[in-house]
Amino acid sequence: MALPTNGKVLTEAGAVKSSLFRQAAVWAVAFASMVTFMGIGLVGPILPTISKAMNATPTQTSFLFTSYLVVTAMVMFFTSWLSSRIGTRSTMLIGLAVIAAAAVGCAMSSDIGGIIAFRALWGLGNALFLSTALASIISASGGTAGQAVILYEAALGLGLAVGPLVGGLLGDISWIVPFWGTATLLAIGFVALLVFVRGSGKPAEKSHVAAPFRALATPSILVLSIVAFFYNSSFFVTLAYVPYPLGMSAVGIGLVMTGFGIGLALTSVVIAPRLTHRFSPTRVLAATLVVFAATHVAASQLTGSTPWLIVCVVLLGFEIGAANTVLTEAVMEASKLPRAVASSAYSGIRFFGGAIGAPVGTGLAVMGTGVPFLFAAATAVVGALLLAIFRRILTPADHPVHETGEFEAAAITAGE
Repeated sequence: MALPTNGKVLTEAGAVKSSLFRQAAVWAVAFASMVTFMGIGLVGPILPTISKAMNATPTQTSFLFTSYLVVTAMVMFFTSWLSSRIGTRSTMLIGLAVIAAAAVGCAMSSDIGGIIAFRALWGLGNALFLSTALASIISASGGTAGQAVILYEAALGLGLAVGPLVGGLLGDISWIVPFWGTATLLAIGFVALLVFVRGSGKPAEKSHVAAPFRALATPSILVLSIVAFFYNSSFFVTLAYVPYPLGMSAVGIGLVMTGFGIGLALTSVVIAPRLTHRFSPTRVLAATLVVFAATHVAASQLTGSTPWLIVCVVLLGFEIGAANTVLTEAVMEASKLPRAVASSAYSGIRFFGGAIGAPVGTGLAVMGTGVPFLFAAATAVVGALLLAIFRRILTPADHPVHETGEFEAAAITAGE
């Protein structure tokens, strides 16, 4: 009887070890995601400093977001095709390596054009990593998409909270230093993935290169992607323009944006899941976008009062946390499509919204300091209206088809 008992003990020990590695893999991907999102947030506090050092206008510095987002958007459409061939693990590792190289390139640039070019390269790495990170967390955790999205969005919030603080503190030394700091953290994230994430992550079937484009023929995915386009236009106006009307030092801007990021993380983890548990996700999203628009309107009227503008910015962080989490979870669960394919289609359209919104919104500042915020409010309202107009098409997003299968027949009818 000793041998079977020993065998059982060994089996249980193996299971515990496997479980620990699963948890380590989840946290390794979450940490790398946080560092990647830090790369978005750290630029904000040093925009005025870069503008002064490079003799660049606010609109020119907004292209640090635009070049990054345009490339991210374009590459997102093809990441599911690539990851299905080389695996999610290799795709994430390549993405982190490219971002680290781009951060070093930004630090070594001598003009605004060079920084913009390396930010475009940053966008390439960003697309490769982020498009597969969420799917990897879902796979490694063995939990529901909802739980994985909460963790993913928490990483986003913490990244946007820590990034501006790091950017502000290091940017007070020189605008170059935050880029070197980011490259170092990315190297740590790369090693963590290399050690803790096991298996290639290749799916049973390879994704067709046109799969994300075909996914947009699914009504629920198309509508949610267009909503995300308008919402992200608002989101990145906030990130690209806010540092200028605040008129503070790099550290001051960093602290304000840290409050913004903390609010985002808190809502993602605590508030948004409770709201969607009680109410329809699409209704929560529509209400959030309306409140989001109203806060932007308030900000447009308060640009002359720094304390009140800071309050508006922090409130926007709370609202973005809810919108991000609900919108991402809705897309993941709105169809029977593979999540990597749905994510590629949705993310591609989503980031194009930010790419257009950042320079257009910032450029409108010539008409008045509050006008960019009014532009952001208008795009958020368009998103809310689309949710109201197409609420029947979005029914699957309120009843996760990956879990219940209830809408499988409807999905087939819709052309999936």
